Amino acid sequence: MLHIVPSWFIRYKFFNSLFLGLSVGAIFTLYSPLNPSIYSMGGVVLAFGMLAVAKLYHKILNAYWFFRISLMVEVILLLAMLYFLIYSYNYESAFIMYIGYQITFVFGSYLIRAETLLLASDTLLSQLDSAKQFGYLLGMGLAYGIYMIFEYYHITSPQQQVYYLHFLLVFIEIVVIGLIFRSFRLDINTPMLK
Repeated sequence: MLHIVPSWFIRYKFFNSLFLGLSVGAIFTLYSPLNPSIYSMGGVVLAFGMLAVAKLYHKILNAYWFFRISLMVEVILLLAMLYFLIYSYNYESAFIMYIGYQITFVFGSYLIRAETLLLASDTLLSQLDSAKQFGYLLGMGLAYGIYMIFEYYHITSPQQQVYYLHFLLVFIEIVVIGLIFRSFRLDINTPMLK
């Protein structure tokens, strides 16, 4: 049976939130080639996707599927970012990044529900939420500092800044994927929260 290893899971969620904090401002620049109608259609697809996932809760609210879906979401983001780094700014790369982020949003509610159910301890949930908030705040602060460094070195184009930031984001995403593997353990003899 697959179990969450809380100490590693909290580290994973910290780096996951660090990634989010670093990337949150970049989305506006990444999506600039897209037509506004894409956002409307994307919102409709997102809502239907979230409904479909909710209908599967009776099958997927367990550690086995939580691990697989968490890993899938992170690998999709990594692949989308690598595509962006290879092909830079164009309509296709913006669309692929948009799809990648939308897929993560489809599973957002599920991932939060699953971690709450599987950790099942107010102490662990408090540690988890604190780590997530600290990671997010640190990521936003780091992003601000990085953008100021870019300005100092006369890298003033938002497209260039976001492109260079993605090298750091790819590195953090690789760390996140590694931490997912550490966050789950296959063990039939160990209690779930050991």
